[in-house]
Amino acid sequence: MHMNTNTIDSDVIETQPERTDLPLVVAPVIVESMIEPFAANFPLLHDIARVRMYRDFTLDKATIIERAAQADAVIVIGWHVTDDMLDALTVDNHVRCFAFGGTGVASYIDMATARERGIRVCNVRHYGDHAVAEHAWALILELARRVGELDAQVKAGSWSGVDGIGLHGKTLGLAGFGGIGQTMARIANGFGMRTLVWNSHVHEDVARKLGVTTVDDMGDLFERSDVVSLHLPLLDETAGIVTGEQLERLRPGTLFVNTARAEIIEPGALAKRLARGDVRAALDVFDEEPLPADDPLRAVPDIVFTPHVAWRDDEACVNLTRQVVDALASFFTGGDYNVVK
Repeated sequence: MHMNTNTIDSDVIETQPERTDLPLVVAPVIVESMIEPFAANFPLLHDIARVRMYRDFTLDKATIIERAAQADAVIVIGWHVTDDMLDALTVDNHVRCFAFGGTGVASYIDMATARERGIRVCNVRHYGDHAVAEHAWALILELARRVGELDAQVKAGSWSGVDGIGLHGKTLGLAGFGGIGQTMARIANGFGMRTLVWNSHVHEDVARKLGVTTVDDMGDLFERSDVVSLHLPLLDETAGIVTGEQLERLRPGTLFVNTARAEIIEPGALAKRLARGDVRAALDVFDEEPLPADDPLRAVPDIVFTPHVAWRDDEACVNLTRQVVDALASFFTGGDYNVVK
């Protein structure tokens, strides 16, 4: 299989540009590390669709809308399809498919509106279970051993150090036990930790195999855990499922990590609980992204932030880009691969 690729300029890559009879796929925003794996998969769309991929990353709405103005399908990675953008791109029915490069699509695209307009939305599945779990553990270790702070100390000429928190023999509480949660549990076993799991869909045989204990009440899970990590998908039934009342049951000294979605927590509840300063937290996801300068979370002492990158590693990029391209090929050839129901 071959690909006719023409670079229009240094910022844009097009495939099969002469095939104006084919539908157009536009990637108006791209993460640099994904350019090569996407290009490697574009031959899968040969004689099915042409592609126009912009080789930069922007969150400017007007620029994204302009770039996708002629698209039949749009690749969505790293940016939110706001209501006004959804109107601009679909009101005349020219965009008929959004291929989302992630799992929690509900926080990026208004699914109800997309369904009403007959727009297909596709996501990717289990592409980065290890990537997210490894990043969650990086955050846990940062909270426990404060490597970033120690690095800054040494580089500033200080040798004072700081006491760490041991993980061996401690209890990890997982809210969510899908592919990522199960990977978290396997790693916890290597640290010699006990693992508690809350999830209404946990199968006891899987729990027994991994040596975890299931807990029926999420508040109970929080109260019994030394480290709490959230791994629930954002669905209608999980939005706001972590309540302020449950967060109140976190014991002083607990380490709290969220690499899932901010929207699974009751609005404002986490900032309120963390403001007391007795729970150390590390967050990769936020209600509004990028995180606003005046967000109350910024006032929390000793909090650790990363910019929604838990999913981003080399292996995950390869898996993600292949699934996105497969979903687009399926859409244009009458299939239903990775359609969000």
